[in-house]
Amino acid sequence: MIPRTVYEEEHEMFRDSVRRFLETEVVPFHAQWEKDGQVDRELWRKAGEQGYLVPQAPEIYGGAEADFRYNAIIDEEVSRSGCSGLGWGVHSDIVVPYLMRYGSAEQKDKYIAPCVRGDIVTAIAMTEPGTGSDLQGIRTSAVTDGDEYVINGSKTFITNGQHADLVVVVCKTDPDAGAAGTSLILVEANRAGFEKGRNLDKVGMKAQDTSELFFSDVRVPRENLLGEEGKGFVYLMQELPQERLSIGIMAMAASRVCLDQTIEYVKERKAFGKPLAALQNTQFKLAELDTELTSAQVFMDRCLELLVAGELDTVTASKAKLLGSELQCRIVDECVQLHGGYGYMWEYPVARAFADSRVQRIYGGTSEVMKLIIGRSLIAD
Repeated sequence: MIPRTVYEEEHEMFRDSVRRFLETEVVPFHAQWEKDGQVDRELWRKAGEQGYLVPQAPEIYGGAEADFRYNAIIDEEVSRSGCSGLGWGVHSDIVVPYLMRYGSAEQKDKYIAPCVRGDIVTAIAMTEPGTGSDLQGIRTSAVTDGDEYVINGSKTFITNGQHADLVVVVCKTDPDAGAAGTSLILVEANRAGFEKGRNLDKVGMKAQDTSELFFSDVRVPRENLLGEEGKGFVYLMQELPQERLSIGIMAMAASRVCLDQTIEYVKERKAFGKPLAALQNTQFKLAELDTELTSAQVFMDRCLELLVAGELDTVTASKAKLLGSELQCRIVDECVQLHGGYGYMWEYPVARAFADSRVQRIYGGTSEVMKLIIGRSLIAD
């Protein structure tokens, strides 16, 4: 296996710490959380105590001012553990970075430290029942009324929706201005008129609370505007590369652990009087998958280096997301096949990996949207 050079010694020490935490505080309880449809709320505070939430936050807010490689390690180790759906990635890799980059001094002072501690869980409300990847088509409105915004609309498929204490809501503040009429507004969960709908029953990622959210004349002060009015779409486009790389990073880690588990399985499982690993077809399949994964990992690590350097562009991040999610689904599918009937049994990790992997090609922008972004860049003048 090609040595990875993106991480340094202190990163690997941090990895060991995260791995031990997951083995102690997550793995023994994850099956129950899958039945419950959400993780124990106390897990967030335990993770915060260890510095596993928003490690890039400034020290003044209790963070470590770490580079994004620490986020990547957490993403990788959560994926490696097989305990999907903790919701930390949305919180640390996506939502709180919006606050850090676009929030006012008052917003940062009020929210970031509790987010680092795990006292506040965040979510971002983009997708609506009638819109998916088409963010310009959202209909949730925020109308100015004196010193307040009045928000009406609904969102769906919102990660951390049940636990969320603070939601970044993508709204239309000027419905006639297209993308330029989109704004981001902070909505606290205790606001009158804000309701959390049902915890959605998903195919995979069963421990992750994913919800519908409803806004009926929800009033928030204009100070809850994140950044500038009308700049919401621009902010989303600027931050999506980090989100998409996170998905690619998780895809690599999940693919590697699934492939490694399958290699061990075919060494032990016998068919036609010999281990499956002795069959040429098995060896060829494993060779193909390992080669593709090794190659993709090199690209993903390079993208991580670019992100840390502030040089990861939208097109390259789209390639990372497209490559990672498509490859993950292909690897997991082949691993199920190599397990035979046992691969379809929920008690086997490969079955759960199969169910968890499919959404990777959908959220954060579908594979089709990634292809559109990449394709347009190739024919642009």
